[in-house]
Amino acid sequence: MSGYRTFLDRLRNAGIAPSDSEELRLQKTLLFFATGLISLASMVWLSIYWQLGPRFSSNLPFALQLLLVGNLLVYLKTLNFNAFRLIQLSLFLFTPFVAQWSIGSFITASGISLWALLAPIGAVLFIGTRESGAWFFAYIFLTLMSGGFDYYLADSLRTAQNAVPAHTTAFFFALNFTAVSTIVYLLLRYSDSEKHRVQKRLQEAHGLLQIEQERSERLLLNILPAPIAERLKNSHEPIADGFADVSVMFADIVNFTRVAEGLTPQQVFAMLNKIFSCFDELAETYGLEKIKTIGDAYMVAGGLNDPRDEDYSGALADMALEMSRLLHNDFNINEMRLELRIGIGTGPVVAGVVGKKKFIYDLWGDTVNIASRVTSEGVPGMVQVDERTYLRLRNRFDFDEGQSIHLKGKGNMVVYRLIGRRTGNAGSA
Repeated sequence: MSGYRTFLDRLRNAGIAPSDSEELRLQKTLLFFATGLISLASMVWLSIYWQLGPRFSSNLPFALQLLLVGNLLVYLKTLNFNAFRLIQLSLFLFTPFVAQWSIGSFITASGISLWALLAPIGAVLFIGTRESGAWFFAYIFLTLMSGGFDYYLADSLRTAQNAVPAHTTAFFFALNFTAVSTIVYLLLRYSDSEKHRVQKRLQEAHGLLQIEQERSERLLLNILPAPIAERLKNSHEPIADGFADVSVMFADIVNFTRVAEGLTPQQVFAMLNKIFSCFDELAETYGLEKIKTIGDAYMVAGGLNDPRDEDYSGALADMALEMSRLLHNDFNINEMRLELRIGIGTGPVVAGVVGKKKFIYDLWGDTVNIASRVTSEGVPGMVQVDERTYLRLRNRFDFDEGQSIHLKGKGNMVVYRLIGRRTGNAGSA
């Protein structure tokens, strides 16, 4: 049974090229199917006709088989589907009328010309609705011509009618109508099932494409903020924006180079990945934007998305305190007992996407430099902020007294060490 199905599948897909459209594949498959049905039906028709008495010549049905199969073999060798389709439809159209004329009239031939209706119906399925009009016109013309012959030659055809028993004529009227109707039904049903199969395959392909698109979207959002990713997809213009007020934070792992000297590359990666993955979760929780990691440094910013509705400076301070607590208390994450230096600066920045390949969303400006310098001059385990950040948060957070330190490229600046968020009445005020 499996071998039979394999043979049918090979026959159905014969002559189909990988470059064929779905519509052309369906047309080829249907024409193969119709050729097989008509070849089989013509032989069955002839054998039943002989069993009932009349000895109709087998030359025409046999010639039809040879022409149908021969044309099929020529097509498989040349792959000229247009010629194959034209010849098969011509055989479908003219052979039934030739058979009727050789037998006698509509009545003596039991309406065998009805088989020619398969040509215009097949043209709808194998070529297209618009092109099938000519085939239907040819079928109507031949039918009217046959009716004219029967009308003007009625006397000479009466003898042939008497030669065929009435019960045989009636039986073959029913047989011809039944056979043609069955073939039309099978072709339409097969066409519909093939269309559903193609539609299902297209839906599956669309589903896979959508999955890949969603995966690409997630990857893009892991690299860029959502508004920037949307702009990058919809425009080829360079992306560079100025922000009047953004809070930027750097977090450096203290003595990371010395700690990493005794570790394998895999251990170094695992350690950083575990710590920075936790930082990523915190950034998402507080609604902040991770910018990048630079070696053992982690950079995050607030105020890039919607600075009007978010307390991004406070959220950045909360995240900084949470990062320090996390490394201090959770030894599953911080197995090496590492410490952080954290610095926050607030002010104007320029943000944009750099490069066309392996691009990155980055920040530039004096605020970024200040945040970096405040971090590098900080104390391990402490969070240090510049004066602008302190003035914004002093009513909600506790700070140590300001200290004047020398920052490279900036001179002396006052910085403040963040202790924690205030609670109770002070916090409410």
